Amino acid sequence: MSGLCGWTGYGAAATDNRQLVERMAGALARFDASGIQLAAGGESALAVAADRESAHVYQKEGLLVAVCGQAGFKDARLAQLARAEGMAKALAEGWREQGEQVFAGLSGAFVLCILDENAGEAVLAIDRMGTQPLSYQISGKGMVFGSSADALVLHPLAKREIDAQGLYNYVYFHMIPGPGTIYKGLQRLLPGEYLVFRNGKAETRRYWEMQFLEEEKLPFGELRQEFLRLLHSSVREAAGGQEVGAFLSGGTDSSTIAGILGEVGGRPARTYSIGFAAEGYDEMEYARIAARHFSTRHHEYYVTPDDVVAAIPQIAAIFDQPFANASAVPAFYCARMAKADGLSRILGGDGGDELFGGNERYAKQHIFSLYGRIPSFLRKGFLEPVVFNAPGGQRIHLLRKARSYIAQASVPMPARTETYNLLERYGHEEVFTREFLATVDTGQPLFLLNEVYHHAHARSLINRMLAFDHKFTLADNDLPKVVKACELAGMEAAFPFLNDEMVAFSARLAPDLKLKGTRLRYFFKEALRNFLPDEIITKQKHGFGLPFGVWLQSHKPLQSLAADSLSDLKSRHIVRAGFIDKLLGEHLDEHAGYHGTMVWVLMMLEQWFRQR
Repeated sequence: MSGLCGWTGYGAAATDNRQLVERMAGALARFDASGIQLAAGGESALAVAADRESAHVYQKEGLLVAVCGQAGFKDARLAQLARAEGMAKALAEGWREQGEQVFAGLSGAFVLCILDENAGEAVLAIDRMGTQPLSYQISGKGMVFGSSADALVLHPLAKREIDAQGLYNYVYFHMIPGPGTIYKGLQRLLPGEYLVFRNGKAETRRYWEMQFLEEEKLPFGELRQEFLRLLHSSVREAAGGQEVGAFLSGGTDSSTIAGILGEVGGRPARTYSIGFAAEGYDEMEYARIAARHFSTRHHEYYVTPDDVVAAIPQIAAIFDQPFANASAVPAFYCARMAKADGLSRILGGDGGDELFGGNERYAKQHIFSLYGRIPSFLRKGFLEPVVFNAPGGQRIHLLRKARSYIAQASVPMPARTETYNLLERYGHEEVFTREFLATVDTGQPLFLLNEVYHHAHARSLINRMLAFDHKFTLADNDLPKVVKACELAGMEAAFPFLNDEMVAFSARLAPDLKLKGTRLRYFFKEALRNFLPDEIITKQKHGFGLPFGVWLQSHKPLQSLAADSLSDLKSRHIVRAGFIDKLLGEHLDEHAGYHGTMVWVLMMLEQWFRQR
């Protein structure tokens, strides 16, 4: 699935508009050679670049509609119409009847646009979890939009001035969180959001938000039965009636998808795993345990430093803004294996952690939260004076640990999650030039974090963190990583855990079924205890982490690429030359894994600039 693009409020001839929108759509299809469907009017045009099952276009009497993805209707009549005459035709009908209310009745992963030339109106929307991005830019009385900024900026109305704030946020987060982008005046829709454009003005609204039902208590057996049913239906829906593959890291999520895929498909699943010949990074043995347990048709590939060098420019090119999740590299090579195996779609386990409480930081923040339960007069009047004023405290291990714990526990959420943020650790004045810092708001990242965290419809700490990660971990980071890596390999990605029913089910689980004390994803593991191998259930979380810092110490081509990239980055006057020299000359020798992350972030920034 590549996406859609188009505009409203520009042009005079449908023929010229068709040529322009076809050129824009070509930017969407350039990596996976997707087919293009388009429609054009006098002052509007749209196009979808995707395979025929994912691309839906309709045009009649000044109404242009496009849907990209695997969308469906909950309304039985509209669902039947979609099956008979296409999703875009059904959406047009639903729009005429229900107006903006039609979006709440949509399901699945999608981006869409409705252009009504008669009413002078345009509407954009994306799915509930933000599986695919959709950006827009207002110019006078016109609006340009696209799944990728690379397509959008080809339009004459579009402006492509780099936004310094986007650059700062990128180095802070290692991606640019929505609604911001790398370009000034270019915004992204947030998950579950739609936009209405009338008379030169755009207004965003929500048709869906996650609502946690924290008081609902149901018997474990009843919940387990429903969960297993949803696993089968969501995997079946994600497969879409075709033979598909599955990523297999050996973790609980990917192993579950692989096992269920074999059951719903009636034959062993095709699974794909990546390994690394680097101590502490390779999890292939766990993937093999899962593959043997479920008798999958298993495929493996060991990514090498040479593979990384070859992939870096391609990874930078596929993203329409700087993106530094290094796991995109192994995800690409994994998807490429599936493509070579004759498949066109691969299932990912993304979302399991964020729905069921699987990230280590959830347990860590729970431990820190316990400190706040101690009465203030005890904390301030006794504990803290004793811990911080005790003579020789720095030499006593237990006191040092207590000081560190209290210092971190005293930081309010969600700022506490950024205690180890790389940019915070270095200091922004150490990293960025003075001229660059004068153009940005260094407090904006924390503002964005607070806005999401404190607006979550939840009372418990675990559910607030889950809502937080639905945005920053899933929509802004992990989903684009997998979707774009697959696109680069000519594959489509689908995510069974993000099925609407599965998401709603997770919202009904009691908080202590997600995090029981410090036990992560308690319900998930107990519900699957007789399905998954015990070794998978008890293993520590790892994933497709790339040993970039380790390889950077000894692999000459990788060293050259990094050094060359960072040397060129100096001339952009964003990052201080002195910091880059110190990063490459001293910090890497101190701790290659830790400081190698910042090398990757800055290298991918320069590589992105080079691809534009």
